[in-house]
Amino acid sequence: MSEIRVLVVEDEPIAAAAHAAYVGRLDGFVLAGSAADGQSALRLMTESAAAGTPIELVLLDMNLPDLHGLDIARRMRAAGLFADIIAITAVRELNIVRSAVATGVVQYLIKPFTYATFADKLSSYRQFREQLATPAAGTYGAVASQGEVDRAFASLRAPSELPLPKGLAVSTLESVQEFMKGQSGAVSASEVMAALGMSRVTARRYLEYLADAGRVSRTARYGAPGRPENEYRWRGPTS
Repeated sequence: MSEIRVLVVEDEPIAAAAHAAYVGRLDGFVLAGSAADGQSALRLMTESAAAGTPIELVLLDMNLPDLHGLDIARRMRAAGLFADIIAITAVRELNIVRSAVATGVVQYLIKPFTYATFADKLSSYRQFREQLATPAAGTYGAVASQGEVDRAFASLRAPSELPLPKGLAVSTLESVQEFMKGQSGAVSASEVMAALGMSRVTARRYLEYLADAGRVSRTARYGAPGRPENEYRWRGPTS
């Protein structure tokens, strides 16, 4: 998958520079430009599309000097500019959040935030794109299974945003996540059990939850005696 071209739309110079630097630190993304107001953003997107190098992701502040972020999103769609949007804003009003979702905002990142939170959101977005980047992608009439669609949309949500099944604890989930982040390769439920001092069944429940949330990949491990055992590999950001 090629690098995702990102446009930063932010009127505060310090914040704009920080967001651009954050993009530069992430694998799989490339900064395509920055804009300090809505009109400049729309012009850059139009020019990029005409040049054959369209913007694919817009990091969009909601409060800009000339246009509200929702107005920019609507004008983008009306102009045939279908870049995905991650709202980066201090706006928390629920009516604005609902309107943002209705206009195609795929993630909502509330200021202030750390680099780790930023990286997590963009990593989730990249996984969403990868889930939908099937060999048939772009082929007219190509279809996805229900499972593929579910996994793609689940990857847009952090585990903390998904309801925990009965019997799972947030503190234990965080311990499993931290352990998985530190592993260079795939591990099994048995290995998590041994490292964290929990039962194999419990380890497997947490790993399956993280797999359903798109934070770990899940594949079958063959070669050991008995039935094949699943192995899990961290897919989210490590910082």
